[in-house]
Amino acid sequence: MAGHSKFKNIMHRKGAQDKKRSAMFSKLSREITVAAKMGAPDVDMNPRLRLAVNSAKAQSMPKDNIQRAIDKATANEGDDYEEIRYEGYGPGGSAIIVEALTDNRNRTATNVRTAFSKHGGNLGASGSVAHGFERLGLIVYPASIGNEDKVLEAAMEAGAEDIQSGEEEHEIWTAADDLHEVSSALEKALGEAETVKLAWKPNITVEMDEAGAATLYKLLDVLDDDDDVQTVWGNYEISDEIMEKLGQD
Repeated sequence: MAGHSKFKNIMHRKGAQDKKRSAMFSKLSREITVAAKMGAPDVDMNPRLRLAVNSAKAQSMPKDNIQRAIDKATANEGDDYEEIRYEGYGPGGSAIIVEALTDNRNRTATNVRTAFSKHGGNLGASGSVAHGFERLGLIVYPASIGNEDKVLEAAMEAGAEDIQSGEEEHEIWTAADDLHEVSSALEKALGEAETVKLAWKPNITVEMDEAGAATLYKLLDVLDDDDDVQTVWGNYEISDEIMEKLGQD
């Protein structure tokens, strides 16, 4: 696997999402409520809720918002959301996984299918691209936390499986079942992480040319803007040069 920029891209531009903070908080709240409904409303007893709350904190979501989302679940308020995963092919033969929480399966399926078809891709059947990814835990720290040797030593001590370091951040990968244990150990050594979540990591990446990348970004923007879409993962790799040309760095 070459280069580091693809890891910034798999989660699709966290920086751009900062401009949509309100929509992002709404999606985080939805995940917290669903997680709390599916298990105990206690982060110590509910691993999924703990991950959801950690993700919300990493995005500077106010504590009051987090508590309201949990209270919604305990009061049995709000809509009943269904988890759906869509898989398809984007521009340039890229593989895309879309994770959604929806109260209207038909609406979400139509929106996602339309987004793919209008932007150089097509929606596939369940399992059509997931076989090219691994389900792993992902922990992200900013580069300012320390150099690669420091983070590597902490990650190894914590039981992580892999680490990739770049100019902006360190990505630490774990087995899915080990995510909480490893993140807790790392928090003691390095402090609170920027991101702690389950992720789809591609086994093989596809390098995008400028035209393909431009169309891909349009697809990702449309998916990001959909309230039902929680996370978008992909196996695309875009060079820093092309990202700069497209104003996506």
